[in-house]
Amino acid sequence: MFTSLPNIPIQEIKSELFTKNKVQLFIKREDLIHTEISGNKWRKLKYNINEYYAKGCHSVVTFGGAYSNHIAATSAAGAMLGIPTFGIIRGEEVVNETLTRAAENGMKFCFVSREEFKLKEQGEIAANFIQSLDKPFVIPEGGANLNGLQGCAEILEGVDFDVVVLACGTGNTISGIISSLKKNQKAIGIPVLKGADFLVDDVQRNLRELNSDNTNWNLKLDYHFGGYAKYKVDLIDFIKKFYQDFQIKLDPVYTGKAMFALFDLIQKGEIHDRKIIFVHTGGIQGVKGFEQRHGLKIFE
Repeated sequence: MFTSLPNIPIQEIKSELFTKNKVQLFIKREDLIHTEISGNKWRKLKYNINEYYAKGCHSVVTFGGAYSNHIAATSAAGAMLGIPTFGIIRGEEVVNETLTRAAENGMKFCFVSREEFKLKEQGEIAANFIQSLDKPFVIPEGGANLNGLQGCAEILEGVDFDVVVLACGTGNTISGIISSLKKNQKAIGIPVLKGADFLVDDVQRNLRELNSDNTNWNLKLDYHFGGYAKYKVDLIDFIKKFYQDFQIKLDPVYTGKAMFALFDLIQKGEIHDRKIIFVHTGGIQGVKGFEQRHGLKIFE
């Protein structure tokens, strides 16, 4: 079973921008949960791993891209708990920091085409691979199931705030958080994919699964910087300056975009006179791979 979490730091950062707009900004440092199983990945794996034990399974298999934070976290959880892990990886076989570390953690891979990957466990190659494993427990890509939603619903337990802001990929993390909101609180999600208006329906479906009728949330769709894992120079410059000013690392795929959006929304006066919680969902493990792909150096 997953061990109990320590108290996760909630760190206030201050700037003239916040003072001018009468906001307080606190960062929930979910990135500090674990060096490899950080942020929302720990939350999404918690109840999935507990169900693995409850069902008496002997291995875990999951899905992800070659740079997936979820693949990295699942492999680390397997190493920590002595669980054999297997990853069905989208695309051709590659070597990178994420997969090298996952392999060091004991994860075995099955690479499938992008077309086959879309079929998940219904694809012929994936189905045969899963069938070959010893009592496998299948976790969907990103831990995006009811277990993952329930884990994310615990992120802000006992935390006082007016507005919570976080990055969105699949929409599962914000769905869990929305389900836990009080009526006087609001969630703002920053999708990191281009054309992510489909997430509205996905979040609403997740909320129904969680038996939540909360409507105190919205998504800001204009901070994707060109799409998933894409960037512009002003995003990288922002992440560098944020690290210089506050000694907190953000990643360019998720948290960097979300924090950039938050600063911009405050600057525009769209958020003011509020106590804000920013959820740092981790993802720092992916920075090296991002730097290698794009020939960048974000943190010296």
